[in-house]
Amino acid sequence: MRAFFLRFIINILALGAADWLVSGIYVESYGALIWTAIVVGILNALIKPILFILTLPLTIFTLGLFTFVINGFILWLAGELVSGFHVESLAAGILGAIVVSIVSIFMNWLINDHGRFEFRYYKY
Repeated sequence: MRAFFLRFIINILALGAADWLVSGIYVESYGALIWTAIVVGILNALIKPILFILTLPLTIFTLGLFTFVINGFILWLAGELVSGFHVESLAAGILGAIVVSIVSIFMNWLINDHGRFEFRYYKY
């Protein structure tokens, strides 16, 4: 349960980073940021698998890069559903999805399976 909440907070931070770095994404308040993280999580659970299956040939043809377009669409759709969170265009959504992905990957890399932060390094 602790890992779930840490990953939820990471998604909030990643969406905040997208707001800060991408000029086409605007968040009006912290409450809107929290609601956006919830809506994005729900959309990723319900709509993203359907979109992924429908666009599987295109995703295979582009070697997986079309996934960023799907993620950008999910982010744009969340901007349409949540008041206080705005995504100006699909291009801004795609750039925001790339930022969210990079921040989430890095932060999730720091969390172990028990929900604790640890610095992972490898000794050779």
